[in-house]
Amino acid sequence: MVSIILWNTYRFFQKFKEEERIKMENFSSAQIELTKTLDLNGNISDLPLKIIQSNTTTPMIIEDSNGNFQSKNIELKGKDSQQFLQKLSEIYAKENTPLEVIYNGKVLSTLYYGNSVLLKKLKYYPLALVLIILMFLSLIYFFYRSSRAASQNKLWTAMAKETAHQIGTPLSSLIGWNELLKEEDVNPKFIEEISNDISKLETITERFSKIGSIPQLTSININEATRRSINYLKSRTSSLIEYEILIPDIINNVNLSEELYGWTIENLVKNGIDAMKGKGKIKIEVFTNGSFVFIEISDSGKGISKNNFRRVFETGFTTKKRGWGLGLSLAKRIIEQYHKGRIKVLKSDINIGTTIQISLKKL
Repeated sequence: MVSIILWNTYRFFQKFKEEERIKMENFSSAQIELTKTLDLNGNISDLPLKIIQSNTTTPMIIEDSNGNFQSKNIELKGKDSQQFLQKLSEIYAKENTPLEVIYNGKVLSTLYYGNSVLLKKLKYYPLALVLIILMFLSLIYFFYRSSRAASQNKLWTAMAKETAHQIGTPLSSLIGWNELLKEEDVNPKFIEEISNDISKLETITERFSKIGSIPQLTSININEATRRSINYLKSRTSSLIEYEILIPDIINNVNLSEELYGWTIENLVKNGIDAMKGKGKIKIEVFTNGSFVFIEISDSGKGISKNNFRRVFETGFTTKKRGWGLGLSLAKRIIEQYHKGRIKVLKSDINIGTTIQISLKKL
């Protein structure tokens, strides 16, 4: 269908251009007839004059035998007319073959003419048509993607809430068993660690239950919130992981959902550990610059290629053999949509490591 429209437009363009050519040939013929009439009796014939005067759309330049230029249907707007018309005649000569006005074997003048405004518009019509069709197809595509993304979001939200519900039942039992263990002759250190894990499970349940809902943000010292998340992870990761923690003992309050923020930090650290294949160095640094707090998490893993700096935050993108590609996508949503911050790959070198930076506005 599009091809037929474009072909018909092209044919119409060529036909219209040929008619313009005939019109200009008639114009040059009228000039010759006008010259003959003047030579014979000194009077001006009406018909050639009407033909010359009737053309009000085609821009043209007439060069006489002395090299002087005159224009018709061209706005000069204060330009140096001779120099301007000479350059314009060269442009017109490329658009259309000039016509020579010959009388008695002598070239009286040369006629240069350009495409009319209508012809120029018609020339770009196929391109405009293609652009309109592409825009229409793009709208359909983006609508389809948005609808699909909305459906996926609903599915993930439903799954998350159902997961939270399912975890709740065994979690209640664990809390009960832990209370019974407190009454037995059990090492208090074990009880403490079990309590910490139960508390963590409660936090995870809370996180999953909040997916799809707008979280409540409160003023929290992000330095301490980061430290708490890292300390929990340190006690539960391999001794082959070396941690370097650079968090100053100052107050940096930001509007925060600590459960979701902690989830983000855990995802970033676990991603780094996976990139290092369970052995290497994790560095966590918190610092301020102006009105923003920056949290940088670095690993000594395999690195990310530059063309994947943005893609790593897309849902489903993963370089691991096992994985759903949700961790960084979730981190981006938590930081940017919920906390109005920024998260990005700050730098990465293959087989050297990666640094991911979070920035949040201070209160």
